[in-house]
Amino acid sequence: MTGKIFQTFDFTAALPLRTQSANTQRAYYRWVDMYLVDIADLRPTGGDIRLKRMEQLPLKTLQRHLTDRKLHRWLNTLAERGHGRQGLDQARAAVVTLAELMAAAGALDHEVSAKIRSVSVPSVAHNQPPERLLTADEIRQLTNAAQEMATSPNQMCRNQVVTAMLCNMVLRREELSAAKWGDIGIKDGKITLKIEEDFIEMPRTVLLLVDRWRTAITGSTGEPATHSPLIRRIWKGGRVAKDGLSPDGIWLIIRDAARFANMNHVTPDDLRRSSVAKLRDDGVPIEEINRLLRHRSTLITERFLAKLPPAGMIDEPEKTNLLGSEDEG
Repeated sequence: MTGKIFQTFDFTAALPLRTQSANTQRAYYRWVDMYLVDIADLRPTGGDIRLKRMEQLPLKTLQRHLTDRKLHRWLNTLAERGHGRQGLDQARAAVVTLAELMAAAGALDHEVSAKIRSVSVPSVAHNQPPERLLTADEIRQLTNAAQEMATSPNQMCRNQVVTAMLCNMVLRREELSAAKWGDIGIKDGKITLKIEEDFIEMPRTVLLLVDRWRTAITGSTGEPATHSPLIRRIWKGGRVAKDGLSPDGIWLIIRDAARFANMNHVTPDDLRRSSVAKLRDDGVPIEEINRLLRHRSTLITERFLAKLPPAGMIDEPEKTNLLGSEDEG
């Protein structure tokens, strides 16, 4: 389970001892990666690069940063960012499982593992506003605000891409932050974005915005490096940075856009739920919603939909595109 002289820890080899669910394993990898980004200042990863990181987790880094105090602080940070109770429970479980598996392999002190396990999830009620659904009009207000609050054309273009992909492709902010230009490709004759092992079709509206964003990065000619981040930071002068935008950065775009639009607190998770609720209310088959959400079965999707308010909360007639007609770009 560990590398030579305990230099690395193979989480991918150890985790199947706890869960055989591929979906749960991917979720745990995502949370552990986020923990290392937030606590150990590592760069965010996704897809095959994340899997490789999980196969060779740096042991010294884990031993330095896997502590009960740091886990407690991280969970509170997640709550402040707007994560719900279910997400916090899974985030805690991922880190606790990693610590216990390391302890079982002799790579972490059992007392440290026990202290980590004793950490409780913070009370969501005291740390975040209640979850909400946005109407299609509210989503348009927020996406317009994300453009209007920009201080440069490049920032406006970047913000358009972020809101479009969150809404129309039902992405998590962690997935969007980790996406690379090389993840865009053709699958079964359709242009898609590769997320983990799944291929998500990119609507024409999104493709138009991404093409403008590509031009903002490279000019009229050339292509961004395949390994470079799809979503990037913008410097104060408006220049596009080489560094990718973190999940927190994406969260801040949505938060600031909601404030600019004089709306109540809105998170990327609210956009995800609202987009799914609209698809449901429009009569989109559950199999299609399941494909977008990338759940391992329609039963999980049914449970997800059952937690959403009943039909009628989102009242616009358009089908999939929540940002306006394709011609509006």
